Amino acid sequence: MADEKVTVIDGQVEIEGKLKGKDVVIHGRFKGEIAVAGRLVIAEGARVEASVSADALEIAGQLEGDVKVRALTLGEKARMHGTVDARVLVVREGAWLSGSVASGERDGQKPAADKPAAQYVTLPERADKGV
Repeated sequence: MADEKVTVIDGQVEIEGKLKGKDVVIHGRFKGEIAVAGRLVIAEGARVEASVSADALEIAGQLEGDVKVRALTLGEKARMHGTVDARVLVVREGAWLSGSVASGERDGQKPAADKPAAQYVTLPERADKGV
């Protein structure tokens, strides 16, 4: 997918305001509002204070704010404080999450007896971390 563009915020950059786009990777500092139609990555070392809406959010750095996403993945070094509204939530071992969490189906129907209401997964550290 060489024709797809990704917005990258460099590690030396500090931005305050509103960010809209498709796919975004943040290495630096951001404060404000983020609305991403695709995937948002908060890289290790990045610090974000924002309300976030995105299809998918991956956190390896720090995020403080309210999150509304389809899928949220907290990496081993992720630090998040705020509210989470995510259909799928993955928390890797070592991640830290403080705040309220709503996860699972939201269609107003009760989940089937054989289907969990939310998809919480805590994964062990990966063997391929050095890759």
